[in-house]
Amino acid sequence: MKKLIWSDNLNTGIQVIDRQHRRIVDYINRLYEAHKNDSSKEETGAVIDELVDYTLTHFAFEETMLEDVNYAQLDAHKVFHDQFIQQVRELRERFEEHEPAAIELNNLMVTWLFNHILHEDAAYVSAVVSKK
Repeated sequence: MKKLIWSDNLNTGIQVIDRQHRRIVDYINRLYEAHKNDSSKEETGAVIDELVDYTLTHFAFEETMLEDVNYAQLDAHKVFHDQFIQQVRELRERFEEHEPAAIELNNLMVTWLFNHILHEDAAYVSAVVSKK
């Protein structure tokens, strides 16, 4: 289980996206704290639900933004989102079935978020900034 600290190298330069990414980091850290404090399954589940819901909202926003600028790699970007959503849903189901999936979800979110911001999201920044 990992706690995240935001660093400036994660900024895309698109303020709304950076705020959303920071909020995802906050949710990841809330999951870390819930686990560290041995919170109840209900409390941890509520944090997981908020993390998953917000991440889905972020994806929808990001995809709409990319559609608006006619981003050429949008379909490939959506595939990354869809694959990640499937992994998260599977972990959420396992958590509901009383498996210790909160740690796996935290690890997945940490690894995925950094890779996604630094690679997939970085690839669209110039397309979005040039259309402003």
